Amino acid sequence: MKIAIDSCAAMHIGDRSEQQDRVGIYPHPERPGCMIAVLADGMGGHSGGAIAAEQVLLKARQNFAAYAPSSESPTEFLREVISDAHASIKLTRFTSEADPHSTAVVFMLRPGHADWAHCGDSRLYHFRHGQLISRTPDHSLVEELQRAGRITQAQAEVHPQRNLLLSCLGAENPPRTELGGTPALQVGDAFILCSDGLWAYCSDQELGRVLMEQDARSAARSLLNLARERAQGVGDNLSMAIIRVVPAS
Repeated sequence: MKIAIDSCAAMHIGDRSEQQDRVGIYPHPERPGCMIAVLADGMGGHSGGAIAAEQVLLKARQNFAAYAPSSESPTEFLREVISDAHASIKLTRFTSEADPHSTAVVFMLRPGHADWAHCGDSRLYHFRHGQLISRTPDHSLVEELQRAGRITQAQAEVHPQRNLLLSCLGAENPPRTELGGTPALQVGDAFILCSDGLWAYCSDQELGRVLMEQDARSAARSLLNLARERAQGVGDNLSMAIIRVVPAS
């Protein structure tokens, strides 16, 4: 069966004074069937978060334009994007008074394949017919404590250090880059990249159901409205990129 891609990117400033999230979906300028989606959450606790997030998208677009599948593997490409963005963000410290940091999620789609990399607590979820296949692990103190069995999910949700990251772009230490992928795309596959301004208010089941039942644009609108309603006036910046695999018409 021939497939098509239904995609949408969306952002909302939430209840913050500045939008420090960035998100974009970009087709390859020369290779049909190839595209990337990129999401970055400029660190809210640092000045210059928006600058850092912009650097992630800029480096991803520049590297993707030069991406050559015959000489560079998806893994190499994804690692290089995060490494180059990290280096660029660190250089920004010396050319401005800002202290920029960012998370990053980079998703690459090729004919029949999807690959991704991330660093920080912005997430990528992979659903198939509404069922969760995988999601990226957060590089946060709270998730490390959960994985070690030292706190429960309920405790994690109210932990006083739930926003503390153990790895991000722009920090002194090199970013922790984790990779994922699926070798065979199928109709019914859906991917969502999102910042914590969205996933903090939506369960895995809710995300999967909305992505299965609605087209990408409608799903983005529904999830944005749901997060804003549940934030009750204290919501963070939120952003998302949705990629759905559908039958070709």
